[in-house]
Amino acid sequence: QVHLVESGGGLVQAGASLRLSCAASGRTIGTYTVAWFRRASGEEREFVGGIAKGDRSTSYSNSVKGRFTISRDNAKNTVFLQMNSLKPEDTAVYYCAADFRMFPATVQSGYDYWGQGTQVTVSS
Repeated sequence: QVHLVESGGGLVQAGASLRLSCAASGRTIGTYTVAWFRRASGEEREFVGGIAKGDRSTSYSNSVKGRFTISRDNAKNTVFLQMNSLKPEDTAVYYCAADFRMFPATVQSGYDYWGQGTQVTVSS
């Protein structure tokens, strides 16, 4: 069983960048497809993007496409979410999730393992 821990969140101004990390322990993260979700206050948790375990292909929601980039460093057992040009509407708790599936799913039920989340707040 893999254990996931997110880090890198914080308070930034609109237009700034942040890089979130999802560090895995217990299992090699390279054997999992990993996704990022977020939940804004009062909202449902939504898919942000994901990276496949095999070919490392990525997919993103329309709201972050072109601004966010997901990458993985299997040697560090970590997946990253680079967030650029942040907007106030990006404010949320960000979660990473992992599953043995080949490609990212856009629904929460597609993932068996979750981190505890890290808060990202973007001020205007």
